[in-house]
Amino acid sequence: MKILVTGGAGYIGSFMVKKLLERGDEVTVFDNLERGYRKAIDPRAKFIKGDIKNNKDLESLFKNNSFEAIMHFAGLIAVGESEEKPDLYYQNNVIGSKNLFEAALNIGRVKKFIFSSSAAVYGNPIKLPIPESHPKNPTSEYGKNKLAVEEILSSIEKGNPEVGFVALRYFNAAGAAMDGSIGEGHNPETHIIPSIIKSALLGIPFKVFGNDYKTKDGTCIRDYIHVLDLIEAHILALEKLTKAKGAYTYNVGTGMGYSNKEVIEAVKKVSGKNFDVEYSQRRKGDVDELIADPSKIKTELGFSPRFSDLDTIVNTAWQWHQKQ
Repeated sequence: MKILVTGGAGYIGSFMVKKLLERGDEVTVFDNLERGYRKAIDPRAKFIKGDIKNNKDLESLFKNNSFEAIMHFAGLIAVGESEEKPDLYYQNNVIGSKNLFEAALNIGRVKKFIFSSSAAVYGNPIKLPIPESHPKNPTSEYGKNKLAVEEILSSIEKGNPEVGFVALRYFNAAGAAMDGSIGEGHNPETHIIPSIIKSALLGIPFKVFGNDYKTKDGTCIRDYIHVLDLIEAHILALEKLTKAKGAYTYNVGTGMGYSNKEVIEAVKKVSGKNFDVEYSQRRKGDVDELIADPSKIKTELGFSPRFSDLDTIVNTAWQWHQKQ
């Protein structure tokens, strides 16, 4: 299958590209490289540098290439930064996605879309674990962006019965390749596991944002999904769209949560390193606890996480970061 991967130079996108190539798909990566890395793109993939905010880039992309499906990862991802720079996030994540979909439909005639959404669309949960039917009340600009893009896709699908999409609501993607060949590196880095590992490697204090949450130890609780399991969810979503058009939304998580303190202790155990932990004020937009109800994706797509226990996540991440 001919597949376009936007944001294929990023963390999850680069894993997706590798998996699709291993399946025998023909893969094109579209990325502006502002926060992704050219070296992260598998050399077997075709690379086109471009920006989803730039309509001329998109026009050229779809006039000169044909695709059967789009996996849309391109976007800014830091919750804290989204609060500081809401317009930047809206322009990139919402307007950029709208531009992409319009060009894909009107020029490229693409019918299948898989969107990298987020559990941030739910906001503070009123029910745990969180089902897909849970009310959507995002507390961060990032979460609002993701929900807005889901709504754009819903509108497109309702107006065009030939179009199908799957929105995958990630919980916390983490971990690295089993052989340490690909891992998580953002600039700036805002994700907790690589940030803790940095403290372990450099012997510097790790800052926790808030220890007064309504949780068992006062720190946030999150459901972590190994990136390899997350990638498998995308493959299952693509297979779903090849069999049946329509609009589908799935949580991608495990149904288990770990607190920030538990993750810190796991990194200390795996690394054998001790480092100080400092506590500061909460970040705006963070919620107490996010744990997925993954029963829908398990039942409908046969999803079964294999690598998402905390030890495997931290071990693979530690092995990758040591090599960098």
